[in-house]
Amino acid sequence: MSISQPPPTESQAHEHFKLYFFAAASRVLAQGASLCGGEDSVLARFPFLEVYRAELTELGIDPHEVSTGAGPWAEAISAWEEDVTEHLPLRALRRAALLDHDTLTLLLAVGMVEEDARFGALFASLQGTPTLHRPTLGLLNAGWRGDEDRGETRARLRRLMELGLVEVTDREAPRSEWALHVPGAVWDALRGEAPDKPTSWMKHHPLERLEQDEPLIIPESLREALERLPTLLGSDEVRAVVLRGPRHNGRRTLLRTVARSLGRGVLEVEGLQKGEDPRWRVVGPLATLLHAMPVAVTDPPPGEAAEIPALEGLDGPLGVVLGRLGGVTGDGVDRALTLDVAMPGPDERMLHWKRGLAGRACHALETLSTGFRLTRGHLRRAARLAQAHAALADRVHVEPSDVREATRALNRQALDTLAVRVTTPGDWSQLSVASETLRELRLLETRCRNRERMGAAVGSALARQLTAGVRALFQGPSGTGKTLAARLVSAALGLDVYRVELSSVVNKYIGETEKNLARIFALAEELDVVLLFDEGDALFARRTGVGSSTDRYANLETNYLLQRIESYEGILIITTNAADAIDTAFQRRMDVVVDFRSPDASERWTLWQLHLPPAHAVDSQLLREVAARCQLSGGQIRNAVLHASLLALEEQAPLGSAHLEAGVTREYRKAGDVCPLRRSTTPSLRG
Repeated sequence: MSISQPPPTESQAHEHFKLYFFAAASRVLAQGASLCGGEDSVLARFPFLEVYRAELTELGIDPHEVSTGAGPWAEAISAWEEDVTEHLPLRALRRAALLDHDTLTLLLAVGMVEEDARFGALFASLQGTPTLHRPTLGLLNAGWRGDEDRGETRARLRRLMELGLVEVTDREAPRSEWALHVPGAVWDALRGEAPDKPTSWMKHHPLERLEQDEPLIIPESLREALERLPTLLGSDEVRAVVLRGPRHNGRRTLLRTVARSLGRGVLEVEGLQKGEDPRWRVVGPLATLLHAMPVAVTDPPPGEAAEIPALEGLDGPLGVVLGRLGGVTGDGVDRALTLDVAMPGPDERMLHWKRGLAGRACHALETLSTGFRLTRGHLRRAARLAQAHAALADRVHVEPSDVREATRALNRQALDTLAVRVTTPGDWSQLSVASETLRELRLLETRCRNRERMGAAVGSALARQLTAGVRALFQGPSGTGKTLAARLVSAALGLDVYRVELSSVVNKYIGETEKNLARIFALAEELDVVLLFDEGDALFARRTGVGSSTDRYANLETNYLLQRIESYEGILIITTNAADAIDTAFQRRMDVVVDFRSPDASERWTLWQLHLPPAHAVDSQLLREVAARCQLSGGQIRNAVLHASLLALEEQAPLGSAHLEAGVTREYRKAGDVCPLRRSTTPSLRG
């Protein structure tokens, strides 16, 4: 028996699929003939089968030879395959999963109804199940079993199920009545088709779409490692490669480059964290059918590991995209190489900005490359958005303000569900604090500006301990300017500040709080925003003795935070009114601790000047007395001025002495204290 090659206009992969499909149709026809009183009888009841007989005859094949078993038919297909150099999905699957021709024919028989719905009526008739149009385990076992069969058909079906190529629709039914089907993604791949999204948790990138137009902008050491990878992955020494780093930083792009070097596409798999997840079964066979390298995308939190089992039926290497923290385990990564894909440095960011701005003039590239520590992906997106902002303003050149708006848009899309952006107006002149406090704040600003260059300014032993992260603790009484100082630090750096909302983070379910925190920290690192934990003692409290399960899980949250802030590569500011309540381990991990004390008389005078409107009519003598005698915090002064302004608006008059005294008196009443001012104003204005 011999089979002719298809015409040049036909896909050889699809023609190969048709050969196996015809073989399956012939076997089903033979089974129908044995159960329906002969071939003529089954053809009379199901005349569409005559079409398949005719197509086999056109190929010069006797249908009876095919229906009797693999023998000559398998030899003919093997001979046909010898002249084909292109990827044949069924051939690749047969070799990778060690399947025989009969098993592949059985697989095609299970899926026949996916190709031609008329087979459903045939199966229903043969099984005696009018409402069930898929073949059952009992029907296939009976139809494929020959005189010498000792359970081979059942074993073949079991193997197909283990590989995820065949699934059972109702396992509650008796085993012989199990209805079988081929998943849609598998059937498409068997036919030689390559959908972009085979399932909701998979994404396919065919080889022809992986063409690289521009050279990669990556460190030379990483480039050299990537160039050596294809050779290593082609050997038995290394079967997987893990790329670890922050999200949106080019990890997937680099693995696509590796796959392209191997002559393969990429099949991305997301959301599979446990090795026992049944979805893993089909990953290997589907990647083989698509001639793609499977890439598992996972980002477990610190202290946890995603498990990747050995992928049966896979004929190539495995790629893993892993976050900076957490780990990966399992037989699938037994022989894996791990490469770190770190955040780009200033020089590399400069190149990304130049490429991303696509030739548009920008006179502040140096500022952009040093001021915005973004991942590679976010750099490109920010560059595109910045061009749009410039065009909106009818400008050809891009300004730093365009980039700031672009990065802010990225922030809003990602962070707004977990934290609140706090406005950052003004400069240091708007803050009235002790001189030593201001000095520490300015040093913090300097530390943040030079956080990526610190390693080059110290000895090697210390340099190895440093990261780009800066952690600061602002401690002091309420209303002394801690939150305002955090906003002004951000303003001085030209960065947005996001305040973490505990209500959106803390969750009563075990482990959920840590997951929310992990997302916040990761996003803040990727987007280079200042992260503010206001009243941080609520989260960073001292660990306690374990008296209940509540204590134990609270301590676990604290331990997680300790680990995470130590590895955090962004700018983190924690404010607290109760420094004694914060765990000492957190305090040891702070790079900068700034003490805020209640303002003295001269500082209070400055605060009053900063808060009062320029056209106020407050008596200077009263203002000096208030500053000297009323020991109010900055927050209380703010509230007093707000109340005084409200009274002045009500009277449609400039803010005067009476309004101010009423505001001060109100603050003392709220605190439960006696106001030290001599009462000299009219009662109606005292609030």
